[in-house]
Amino acid sequence: MPRSSGRTQHRLGPRRDPAVDEAVLAATRSLLVEVGYTGTSVDGIARRAGVSRPAIYRRWPSKALLVHEAVFPGGTLDRPEPASFAEEIAWHVRGTIDAFASAPARAALPGLIMEMRNDPALRQMLSARLEQEARRHFVDDVVAPAVEAGQVRADLDADTVFDVITGAVVIATCVRDVDDLDAFAASLADLVVRGCLTAA
Repeated sequence: MPRSSGRTQHRLGPRRDPAVDEAVLAATRSLLVEVGYTGTSVDGIARRAGVSRPAIYRRWPSKALLVHEAVFPGGTLDRPEPASFAEEIAWHVRGTIDAFASAPARAALPGLIMEMRNDPALRQMLSARLEQEARRHFVDDVVAPAVEAGQVRADLDADTVFDVITGAVVIATCVRDVDDLDAFAASLADLVVRGCLTAA
């Protein structure tokens, strides 16, 4: 998931201190690695960061939103101009792995998925923050031009391809705990490309 809509915007007063933000986000990441999503609490984050609970809740209305921003900070990655559809897929696979492979992300994702399943409003909010722009880019800027150029199958469902890449990466990083991510990235990209290309 190499592109996103960027950092969450919170409506705060003019005195928001960036140092507090960074302390809270760093504390969140370290606690996730140490005690997992369930064991990470806003109280624990506040103690670790040396701030008050109200200071956290003024910035992030819920633990899930805080965790999401801590492990998926957003922004747009620098990207070379691709020369082929295969290179586009390889870049997207690598970006998705980079998003999910960190230790805090691996620790957070199962808990975040559960909360998103139970709270449609939260799911929409988190999806808008990270996933929607990446999906739009993949569908409109990667797959659509390749279909138009006749490089890939005309009946290709770009959303399904996006889900295949994301799902495979989540399983590899958060369930299988794959160590050789370079080999996994190459294998997944090759599999996806072969499934998308038009018949010879």
